[in-house]
Amino acid sequence: QVQLVESGGGLVQAGGSLRLSCAASGRTFSNYVMGWFRQAPGKEREFVAAIKWSSSNPYYVDSVSGRFSISRDNAKNTMFLQMNSLTPEDTAVYYCAASSGRYARPPKSASGYEYWGQGTQVTVSS
Repeated sequence: QVQLVESGGGLVQAGGSLRLSCAASGRTFSNYVMGWFRQAPGKEREFVAAIKWSSSNPYYVDSVSGRFSISRDNAKNTMFLQMNSLTPEDTAVYYCAASSGRYARPPKSASGYEYWGQGTQVTVSS
């Protein structure tokens, strides 16, 4: 079992920045592919970014590429999502997720992840 706890969400004006954290416990963190998803009201959960254990070749949805940056610190069992140039369209509950699968590329489907955090709200005002 892996337990995930997100933090760092909040209210920010358009153009601002936030840094989300995901603290993991329970199993060897470095063995897991880690991802961020988000879900806005009335919409399906959407892939945002993912990173393999080695931190190489992170993957992003096109709408956040160049604005968001995913990283992880395996020594501290923590993953981060640095979000810059936020827009109201980024408003959502953000979830971190962990996958034990061995993929050439991290999955972009929520079904590819076994463990989920409780989510943290990000609200961007215009």
